[in-house]
Amino acid sequence: MAECCRCSSILVKRKINSLARTAAFSLAALVLYVPANIYPILRMNYYGAYSESTVWDGCVTLFRDGQWLVAVIVFLASLLIPLFKLFGLFFLVSTTKFNSLRLRRQRTWLYKTIDVIGPWAMVDVFLLSILVALVKLQQIATVLPGPGLLAFAAMVVCTISASASFDPKLIWDETDRSS
Repeated sequence: MAECCRCSSILVKRKINSLARTAAFSLAALVLYVPANIYPILRMNYYGAYSESTVWDGCVTLFRDGQWLVAVIVFLASLLIPLFKLFGLFFLVSTTKFNSLRLRRQRTWLYKTIDVIGPWAMVDVFLLSILVALVKLQQIATVLPGPGLLAFAAMVVCTISASASFDPKLIWDETDRSS
């Protein structure tokens, strides 16, 4: 923690156990990624017609209906970008933890890229849209959350927590690796 010598204000405050927390949240999100994308997120019964939907099913349906651009955006934002984001955080944690002096500029670029694409990985927005669909469709059909919804929601929380807990100053820090 850096403090002003004149007014004693805190100038810089380091994140405590940044690497361990980032690794733990990233691993948890990666473990939850599998059931979140394999199990159905929504179950719907509409006048006797029963259906279950996963994120992948949504992408395929959009593609089949001719909405290719929307299908690609949903695929990238809900499946591909979160996976790359988690692998990128794992790479940053491992190279920082083992005092890798090489590739610092590339790791800084990777961190900045993860920070920029973070809002574009719209898993949190996707989750919110599912919850809105649950409430709105309840009037015309029986809509129930599927087993994948809980895993998806937990994955969203873990991914956001992993990104927020990484301290980028550790990439360039040579003296203190214990934080």
